[in-house]
Amino acid sequence: MASSKTLHIVMFPWLAFGHLLPFLNLALLIAKRGHKISFISTPRNLQRLPKIPSDLAPLIDFIEIKLPSVADLPMHAEATIDVPFNKVKFLKIAYDRLRDPVARFLESVLPDWILCDFASYWLGPVASELGVRVGWFSVFPASILGFIGPPGKLIDRKGDPVRPEDYTVKPEWVHFETSVAMSMFQILATAPNLEADETENVTDNFRLGTTIRNIDMVAVRSSVEFEPVWLNLVEEIYGKPVVPVGLLPIEEISNHGDDGCWGDIRDWLDKQAEGSVVYVAFGAETKLNQVAVTELALGLELSGLPFFWAFRKQRGSADPEIVELPEGFEERTRGRGMVYMTWVPQNRILRHGSVGGLLFHSGWSSVVEGVQFGKVLVLLPMLGDQGIIATQLEEKKLGLLIPRNELDGRFTREAVAESLKLVMVDEEAGKIYRDKVKEMQSVFGDMDKQDSYVNNLIVHLETHRIARDY
Repeated sequence: MASSKTLHIVMFPWLAFGHLLPFLNLALLIAKRGHKISFISTPRNLQRLPKIPSDLAPLIDFIEIKLPSVADLPMHAEATIDVPFNKVKFLKIAYDRLRDPVARFLESVLPDWILCDFASYWLGPVASELGVRVGWFSVFPASILGFIGPPGKLIDRKGDPVRPEDYTVKPEWVHFETSVAMSMFQILATAPNLEADETENVTDNFRLGTTIRNIDMVAVRSSVEFEPVWLNLVEEIYGKPVVPVGLLPIEEISNHGDDGCWGDIRDWLDKQAEGSVVYVAFGAETKLNQVAVTELALGLELSGLPFFWAFRKQRGSADPEIVELPEGFEERTRGRGMVYMTWVPQNRILRHGSVGGLLFHSGWSSVVEGVQFGKVLVLLPMLGDQGIIATQLEEKKLGLLIPRNELDGRFTREAVAESLKLVMVDEEAGKIYRDKVKEMQSVFGDMDKQDSYVNNLIVHLETHRIARDY
């Protein structure tokens, strides 16, 4: 897709790899069409990203801006993966202090657009003063945006206080029938991000609502084929153009971190029966507590199914709460199960034919990868956004939620084992989940459709950029 004038787009994601990687994926797709990208983040985060393909390297510049020091933020912490959950607020304070260097960079290059994230609520006025268009790239599906509501509701809660139970039912502005909602334990786990405290950090609701008010358009990692009613609702309640950019499926195998571990993993997977293995992973951001780890491990053991578990003991070196596998678990499951405690190539694992199912936290990137490769989904969401995605998937019969206590989130090893066996091997009860994933695989893995979404995004960006004298 050629253009009479190359676009220059700045991308500024939040400091989490669940955001950085989708931003980079979209950057690559835009650069393939001949447009220039300036990708802003901190030095350590940029070093940890996959390498840019040589043919696109001239079009993508990594712009390093040092993260300011903040009291109580661990040294060398530059992403959420580096800190325990209760210290993420200090990372947000440091992120806010990037305002001036980001403003100086924008002033020096005057791009056509900047695609920002939910956290940079201060960016809209800065870009407007410089005559730069601003879009918010939501790495979340439209169901989350539609559920949490209009920007005014997010910003001003004074006359309309929100109780945790308000999130467990369908909001008044959702005018169609849906079971999408959060569980009480997920709301309570997310609450620290939604409430003001004594620090200079502002709430996530305020960040998101203010960001929405000050942008020119919303680009959403979603597709009309997957959630048409939610996309329409978001455009209605935001009063802004909403442009789905597709699901950003994986086009190529990444060589990021391919340091030899894949060879050992592949050898083990090659020995397993077709579609028999459960891949267990909770992403870079989600860490289970000790009770959950114990029940999950014993549930895997009880299921009798082969499994590969990407296991995290702690969330960053500053996390004091180290979790452990049950005593004797690895010995009892040796040969049938494999546990890795370091980085693993998730896309390679999910692509392997012996993997039949994915037991995970319902993070959106993992949903896309799992369905793209036709893996049945077993859902164990922890935080609020994950709960919304999980209920949406279950509503569509694309995944099965592991039964648990709605108030405290506890689940049993028996529930884990029964859920896994139902979707993986039950001929009757599990068939609907396996069939639905196979059906939706043609949508999630359709590269031609993905290209059409990116082309539509480019058309919008070209049409609505501000004319300049060059």
